[in-house]
Amino acid sequence: MTTDLERRGETMKTGSGLMSETAQAQQAPNTMRGVVLTGHGGLDKLSFRDDLIIPEPGAGEVLVKVGACGVNNTDINTRTGWYDRVVASELTEDFGVSGREGSADAPQPTGDDAASWNTNTVTFPRISGAATAGTIVAVGDGVDPSRVGERVLVDPCVRDTSLPKRAQLVEYLGSERDGGFAEYIAVPAENALSISSNLSDAELATFPCSYDTAEEMLARAELQAGETVLVTGAAGGVGTALLQLAHIRGATVVAVASASKEQRIRSLGADHFIPRETDDLESAVRDICGDRGVDVVADVVGGPAFGSLLKILRRGGRYTTAGAIAGPLETIDLRDLIYKDLEMYGITCPTSETFRRIVSLVESGELKPMLEQSFSLEQLGEAQAQFVKRQHVGKFVIVP
Repeated sequence: MTTDLERRGETMKTGSGLMSETAQAQQAPNTMRGVVLTGHGGLDKLSFRDDLIIPEPGAGEVLVKVGACGVNNTDINTRTGWYDRVVASELTEDFGVSGREGSADAPQPTGDDAASWNTNTVTFPRISGAATAGTIVAVGDGVDPSRVGERVLVDPCVRDTSLPKRAQLVEYLGSERDGGFAEYIAVPAENALSISSNLSDAELATFPCSYDTAEEMLARAELQAGETVLVTGAAGGVGTALLQLAHIRGATVVAVASASKEQRIRSLGADHFIPRETDDLESAVRDICGDRGVDVVADVVGGPAFGSLLKILRRGGRYTTAGAIAGPLETIDLRDLIYKDLEMYGITCPTSETFRRIVSLVESGELKPMLEQSFSLEQLGEAQAQFVKRQHVGKFVIVP
C-alpha cells in the first residue's frame, strides 16, 4: 500500500484536472519541509527533512498549506507506543522523552509493531500532528475548484459514515494518515472546514483535537445549565477546552490542576479550584458541593484518582473520559457504578457535528485560544520535551 509520503505527483489538480490561476500562483516546489516520525521511541525518532514530496490531493481531497499545527498528547502517545495495551504505566516525562525502550517506566522494549489507539499498528515513516489550521492551495478530482484560497480548520477524524456512529473513525491524522507537522497536508475535502476568524493560524491550531474532544465529552454526558462538572487535568489542552465549553453551557465548574496554575484556571471560567496535590479529593469536593456530589466528571487524567471520581458523582451522575495519562489500569468498585446508576462514556471519535460546533464557537468569539508558545518545525522535539513536563497552561503549536 502506498503511503502519503510515497505519493509522487507531477501536478496539483483541480476538479477539472488542471490547476486554477489562483492555485498556480500559490504552487510551491514539489518538495517541502516537515518532521518525519521514523518509528516508536524517544525524541530521536523525530527526523527533520527538507526534501519531502508534497502530497498530491486525490479524488475528493484538498491540499492544505499548513499555517500551524497544535501539539497534543496523541502525538506523544503515538511516538512512544504508549497506546499499546502492554503499557500499564502513566505517561511520565521520562516516558514521553525517551519512549518505552529508553524509559525506566517502560514495561519492555518495543519494535515498530506496537499497537496504536485502535489496536492496529502505525506504518512508518509517518508525519504526525493532528491539529491543523491553514489554507487550501489545490483540490483533487470532484472538489469544487473555488475552494482554493479558503482558510480552513482541519477535522483530524477521517470517518467511514457507512459504519455505526461510534465506530466511524478509520484514520486519525498523524497516526494512520500523515498529519500537519509539515508545510502541506492532503485531507478529505469534508475534513477541511472553512473558517472566518481574525485569529492567527497559530491561535486557530489550538482548537482541533482538544476542543472537539472536550465538546464530545460534554455532549455525550449531556451537561446542562445549572449542573456541576468536575474537570481533571484542567490546565492541559482538553482541560482548558472543557472549562470554556462547560462555562458556555452555564454549568458550575470545579477544576483540578496543579496549585501553581490556579489563577489562570480561574480566569477561564472555573468557579472552584482543587489543587491536584490534595490528599483527599472526596473531602475537597464535599466541602464545595456538599454530600450530593457533582453531576458530571470530565476526566482526562485517569490514574489512582479514578475510584474517587466515581464516588464523588451523585446518583445518576455521568463520568466521561478521553485520557488516562496518569495511568490506564485502575480498579473499580462496581457498586458505585451499579447502585448509583452511573453512566460512563469513553470518547475517541468526536462526530463531524461536534467539530462544526467548535468552528461556529470560534467564529462567534465565544472560545478563547489558549496559545502558550509557538515553535518552528525544527523545534518539534523541544516542544514535545517541554510538553511532557506539564508546566504549561493551554497549547503549544508548530508554525512551519
